[in-house]
Amino acid sequence: MSPIKFHVSRLSAWYRDNCVLNKISIDLPHRQVTAIIGPSGCGKSTFIRCLNRMHELTEGARLAGEVKLDGLNIYDSSIDPVLLRRRVGMVFQKPNPFPTMTIWENVLSGLKLTHRLKKNQSAQIVESALRKAALWDEVKDRLHRPGAGLSGGQQQRLCIARTLAVEPEVILMDEPCSALDPIATARIEDLIHELRKQYTIVIVTHNMQQAARVSNFTAFFLSGDLVEFAGTGQLFTSPSDSRTEDYITGKFG
Repeated sequence: MSPIKFHVSRLSAWYRDNCVLNKISIDLPHRQVTAIIGPSGCGKSTFIRCLNRMHELTEGARLAGEVKLDGLNIYDSSIDPVLLRRRVGMVFQKPNPFPTMTIWENVLSGLKLTHRLKKNQSAQIVESALRKAALWDEVKDRLHRPGAGLSGGQQQRLCIARTLAVEPEVILMDEPCSALDPIATARIEDLIHELRKQYTIVIVTHNMQQAARVSNFTAFFLSGDLVEFAGTGQLFTSPSDSRTEDYITGKFG
């Protein structure tokens, strides 16, 4: 078993009076891919938003419980949420490059919040991040053109490069392929396989085949509860809870 990157204990979350997570306890392993599956509205996206304190940005949102990153409580008053989000980056469901920025500027946008960069540093960071995101060869001759001019799959990889540029330890992915065609989806999945050698990845997906392809561990959420968490192969072939089996065999969801 890998070392634990996130230790989550009795995490509950609300939007105003609506409880969307109910006392979730789970340990997320270091440099592994954990998939979060479950039907719409079960709390998957809220859960990962709690891992980098994005949940608190929503009006009326609150939570209880404990989330530790490398043993440190991320909700302690001494923690700067901006710096935390550099350690724990997020890739969203819909590709969201900044439309008025070039590819180059998009990659560097997260760093500029906390760093002053020299020109030679910027070039190295841009190339490194785009290479890690498997995008460099496709865009190296148009770095100063708008990022919004790329295809959907390229835009999503640009957003991944933007996340990688700040050198995170964890990458959260909220259904990163749901808006992409099968070819672009395959590119993102190949990229996840490469990135997990260096990063801890947590991916929310509605696509159970995708969870089976890309993840080492899978957690099944239902109505705000964590029903089951196990190695991906075990969960899909011999789940311990009948609700998990019903979901993965299509009886509901």
